[in-house]
Amino acid sequence: QVQLVESGGGLVQAGDSLRLSCAASGRTFSFSSNAMGWFRQAPGKEREFVATISWSGSSYADSVKGRFTISRDNAKNTMYLQMNSLKPEDTAVYYCVARNDALMTPRDSWYPYWGQGTQVTVAS
Repeated sequence: QVQLVESGGGLVQAGDSLRLSCAASGRTFSFSSNAMGWFRQAPGKEREFVATISWSGSSYADSVKGRFTISRDNAKNTMYLQMNSLKPEDTAVYYCVARNDALMTPRDSWYPYWGQGTQVTVAS
């Protein structure tokens, strides 16, 4: 079983920055090689892909490209999402996700492991 715990959400002003963290644990989970990512869901909207990372690289949704950076610290089993130049439309619950292999995908149904989510609110 894999456990993912997000932290770092909060209320910020438009243009501010915020960094989300996701701590992963699990006896059989290979943190350094498996794909992980972030999704978000705003009120009344469908859940959407934000970014994903594996040993081979990273990928971003067009809406966050150039503003968000996904990274990981293998020594700490922790993944990060650095969010800069935040906009009100970035307001959502952000979820950390993980797979059992290195395949990066924007499809939420392909990630078997999910965190509980952390709220990010960007005021205008």
